[in-house]
Amino acid sequence: MKATWDIFCSVVDNYGDIGVTWRLARQLVAEHGLAVRLWVDDLNAFTPMCPGADATAPQQWQHGVDVRQWPVTWLPVAPADVVIGAFACQLPAAYVEAMRARATPPLWLNLEYLSAEDWVEGCHGLPSPQPNGLRKVFFFPGFTEKTGGLLREGSLLARRDAFQQGARQAFLQGLGVNPEAGSLLISLFAYENPQLGNWLDALASGEQPCHLLVPQGRVVAGLGQWLGEAALQVGSVRKRGALTVQVLPFVSQDDYDRLLWSCDFNAVRGEDSFVRAQWAGQPMLWHIYVQDENAHWEKLEAFLAHYRHGLSDDADAALLGLWRAWNMDRDMGQAWQAARQHWPELQQHARLWAARQAAQPDLATALVHFYRNSL
Repeated sequence: MKATWDIFCSVVDNYGDIGVTWRLARQLVAEHGLAVRLWVDDLNAFTPMCPGADATAPQQWQHGVDVRQWPVTWLPVAPADVVIGAFACQLPAAYVEAMRARATPPLWLNLEYLSAEDWVEGCHGLPSPQPNGLRKVFFFPGFTEKTGGLLREGSLLARRDAFQQGARQAFLQGLGVNPEAGSLLISLFAYENPQLGNWLDALASGEQPCHLLVPQGRVVAGLGQWLGEAALQVGSVRKRGALTVQVLPFVSQDDYDRLLWSCDFNAVRGEDSFVRAQWAGQPMLWHIYVQDENAHWEKLEAFLAHYRHGLSDDADAALLGLWRAWNMDRDMGQAWQAARQHWPELQQHARLWAARQAAQPDLATALVHFYRNSL
């Protein structure tokens, strides 16, 4: 019999939590032949990334995954062999009790947020005995061999390369994107950012034409303010100086990958798009989720310490300046111009980083191996 897996997702950050768990569930089914139920407490966040899904259905099948509405009032179900609570979400008390009552307790994993901080290696795989006798294990995604790795489908980089060699133009045309010849194509998916206008000014005043593609999201309001418009709609195309701004609809996960692969530079946010931009192998910029007392800066610096390895001193300083400007409210225009001076090196570096990360086991495979080793 197939091993059964339950993944619980409590949607906190719009699309990041559900984005990670949905990708994971799909891969566990498609590549490992597992029976997976994905429990989601907000299906309205799920349906934009899975066209055809029903936000009102208590149960539905999508890409071989049994997608369940996580009801406010829990209804009894038999626990799975492997239970994943994503990002420290609290499982229903009745479900936990059913786990305890099983003849063979399930493997209970707490899938943590992605971090490059040094302490993650020491905590990855550690058990946490619970008062009811169950044991929960901390499982950390990460960037080193001593962590659980990153989400990456087996064919991902091959599909990226094939797409970039032949399908890019048709895909962009299908989205209604027709950039001016020689344009720098940029995707922007970010939280609200006080440095947005500063960066847009730099793009608009630059010598090279830029085409900015902005999927629906929180940053669109800032674009409207910069353009002097109250509300930009999906499909809006505006031009100011060398910069063309275009608002795109929210697309499926697979099409978002293709969007990242189509662009010369990707500004992303949170966790899911952050990882997918790294697989795109293009220069990128991460808008990290803001935490109290700027605790997120430590996570930012920890990742940069890994990512910058191998850059020349000047390119290293430019990359560091750009990421700090975007996340620490510094002069983004000046930082952008400095980074552009090192573009060929940053492009090569992004490609090498993706290849190095792809040489390590992916997160879904690491989870499956961890389960099999626990038997």
